[in-house]
Amino acid sequence: QVQLQESGGGSVPSGGSLRLSCVASGYDYHTYCTGWFRQPPGEEREAKEREGVAVIDRDGRPHVRGSLKDRFTVYQDTAKNTIYLDMNSLKPEDTAMYYCATDLCYRNETSGKMNWSDSLDAWGQGTMVTVFA
Repeated sequence: QVQLQESGGGSVPSGGSLRLSCVASGYDYHTYCTGWFRQPPGEEREAKEREGVAVIDRDGRPHVRGSLKDRFTVYQDTAKNTIYLDMNSLKPEDTAMYYCATDLCYRNETSGKMNWSDSLDAWGQGTMVTVFA
């Protein structure tokens, strides 16, 4: 049974930092990707429509959304079954619920875009990040 549990969210001033953790179990890291997604408060959208932030692919390689690369880092500690998202120089527009999810994925090498399985239905409960000015 797939289990994903996020933690580490909080309220920080603009320019601050946070480290989010996702404890993940019940699936093979060498087959499935684990990604971080976010959804701003008040925005209604299906889970699959959440904004992708970062991914650890099945080869263990990290990928961060282009617009966030200079501030966010994603990495994995397999011994702890945990995927981390380090967020620095946070901005108010980073305010969102942050979720981790797992499914099959592949990266389009031409566009750099990460494509996920149509199902993408294994999600954690999320952790809230609030950045105030």
